[in-house]
Amino acid sequence: MRKKIEFTSNGLRLSGLLESPATSVKAYAVFAHCFTCGKDIAAATRISRALVEKGIAVLRFDFTGLGNSDGDFSNTNFTSNLDDLRAAAAYLTEHYLAPQLLIGHSLGGAAVLAVANSIESVKAVVSIAAPAKAEHVIHNFEASLEDIKRDGEAKVTLGLKEFSIQKQFIDDLNENSQQKFDLHGKSLLVLHSPIDTVVSINEAEKIYTSVKHPKSFISLDKADHFLSNKADAEYAAAVISSWADKYIEYETDEATLATLATKGNVVVSEKDHNFTLDVVSDSHHWLADEPTAVGGQNLGPDPYEHLLAALGACTVMTLRMYAKHKKIAVDDISATLSHNRNYHQDCKDCDEKDTQVELINCKITIVGDVTDEQRQRFLAIADRCPVNKTLHSKLVVKKTIE
Repeated sequence: MRKKIEFTSNGLRLSGLLESPATSVKAYAVFAHCFTCGKDIAAATRISRALVEKGIAVLRFDFTGLGNSDGDFSNTNFTSNLDDLRAAAAYLTEHYLAPQLLIGHSLGGAAVLAVANSIESVKAVVSIAAPAKAEHVIHNFEASLEDIKRDGEAKVTLGLKEFSIQKQFIDDLNENSQQKFDLHGKSLLVLHSPIDTVVSINEAEKIYTSVKHPKSFISLDKADHFLSNKADAEYAAAVISSWADKYIEYETDEATLATLATKGNVVVSEKDHNFTLDVVSDSHHWLADEPTAVGGQNLGPDPYEHLLAALGACTVMTLRMYAKHKKIAVDDISATLSHNRNYHQDCKDCDEKDTQVELINCKITIVGDVTDEQRQRFLAIADRCPVNKTLHSKLVVKKTIE
């Protein structure tokens, strides 16, 4: 599932894209793109989507002055990139869950290494084809370096686009490159190709030797710098996901743990202050949501699906208990449920005419050597399941507000 988002950094609007699994999210990650690229570059897109398939939601965004984000690129620098990353992490923390994984490609890799320690929630950092120091990108416009130093600014062509590079950008790169990065309590994964012609694999060696364990290095073999081959990007994503399993806490975030219910209770709280909800019991955590068609994110069952699940689960459990008690050979029991609202002018089940009927259809399937008489008995027993009795009783729901 893809959702366009916006957040601010240094007073400017940044454009982002949050890609999430259709089911529950194991963890959140932020992806930092390469120098003068954008969130939609093939490597960022492919790696993000492959990670989503592994259950990791990924926020990728355009740095200030690039893509669909506001600002003038000529006024940005490496420091502003770090500010943008902090703003992205803060957005996830406020609206979803704090990111535990930072992924950076090329100069974006140098950025996530530099910013990781300032984002407390981050447990793991991944650099892909990244330079050890930010100043490495200067070689991209080295022919114009003297003009920049003399005139304070120069037009340079990078790829197929022309950019204005100011002297402050060069100075900022040099200043940041003097800072040593040390990932305190965070794990590092370095991914690099030995045939990368843009950033030498020697840079990966420098990164790897600069930090203490836990750290890992994986060669991307024949991949180019931009991971333009789809298979290379998917391989990188598979490695990242597998490696991250060891370091990321997938159970739930601290805020959710703090609201775990006492035994016998269920606590439902907002996750995104829209329709996505955290549902927790004394030992379980899951999501409730509405479909995207009505403004939700479809990250979990909607309220009526929860109701049907409760009745269906109770029905199947009750029938299994009965089969065990009576020693009836039943291979499998399942129930398919649906809910409908209909007006009936002639309704045998209604006390009044022209009233609305809430109808739940429950189709029970029993696989096994069961006679027709036993099947009818199973149908009668199904009506005795506790949830079914609750729905048919004089149910009173008492609500209070604090």
